[in-house]
Amino acid sequence: MSTPSRAALHTRTPNIDIVDLRVKDPGEGEVLIRMGASGVCGSDRHVLDGEWKMPSPTVMGHEGAGVAVSVGAGVTSVTPGDHVILAWFAPCLKCQACAEGKTWVCTGSHSETGLLPNGTSAMTREDETVYPYLGIGSMSEYTLVPEQAAIAVPREVPFDVACLIGCSVATGFGAVVNDAAVPPGRSAVVIGAGGVGLSIIMSLHLAGATPIIAIDVTDEALELARSFGATHTFKANSDTARHVKEVTDMGADFAFEAIGRPASIAEMPGYLKRGGTAVVVGLPSGEHPVPIDALALAEHGQRLVGSNYGSTVPRRDFPLLASLYLSGKLPVDRLIKRRVPLEEVDTAFEALRTGAYGRSVIVF
Repeated sequence: MSTPSRAALHTRTPNIDIVDLRVKDPGEGEVLIRMGASGVCGSDRHVLDGEWKMPSPTVMGHEGAGVAVSVGAGVTSVTPGDHVILAWFAPCLKCQACAEGKTWVCTGSHSETGLLPNGTSAMTREDETVYPYLGIGSMSEYTLVPEQAAIAVPREVPFDVACLIGCSVATGFGAVVNDAAVPPGRSAVVIGAGGVGLSIIMSLHLAGATPIIAIDVTDEALELARSFGATHTFKANSDTARHVKEVTDMGADFAFEAIGRPASIAEMPGYLKRGGTAVVVGLPSGEHPVPIDALALAEHGQRLVGSNYGSTVPRRDFPLLASLYLSGKLPVDRLIKRRVPLEEVDTAFEALRTGAYGRSVIVF
């Protein structure tokens, strides 16, 4: 048995086709989800534009939230009717990393193959196998995921907010809280005021960091950054490092790069004081190496930290982020500037490519 679903399918061009496909019924340890909303994320754009290679054809989307429709044998943490946020990196819960509680670096996950833990795909189109992006495929009316990728949260959290918690918000929050462990009163600079950058800024504000400096190329993005807690904003140019050091005296305690641009990753140590920490959050395409002055990094006692999914443990962190939203401490809803139907997904990606500020969300 299977469920019909309309979905955004990517083959080998930058364009997306809206197609009819079928989603398998849940087997052991699996959950069938009716989607409520899907984020339109820069990671999806990397795939569409040929910068990252994924199994093809690909059902796009990895930031998702919806309702559990049915569950397979052995599922205990989710019941039909639960509202869930989807985790795009479903851990195997068996490898050494998972045993150590580091599920974000699981070595047994099938997520990057687009397959379920049993090695099969959840989706087919006629007689053809299609691959949900990162095992999620959230730009589909229905999807099927392993239990560990479906995290129940309160029904009061709107789907458009919940889907962003699943990736950009968890990544930004985790970079600040889990990876950098920013103490109150410390200074920070954030390069890039997109969805992840803004999530970093609001998390720094929540953590009590000050000053919080945002760097971007558009006035609209910087204005939004101020509304989320940035105390200072600067356009990216050759004088940016000087401006940062004027605000922070000797340089910032922490720097976060949220774009994935090799040049701005390389610039981070120049924004820092001696002993400061640079956190790589944005994901570069992988085609261009990042030139880092290792001698200066060592001489200045600076740290360079890689942040993968904000070291998020979804079962622990998603409910926390949902409660912070409901209490008004993380205004995730203000990230959303465009809500579109599935049929307008190409328009949403074009807004992403042109640097439009704020997030686009597909609503079902």
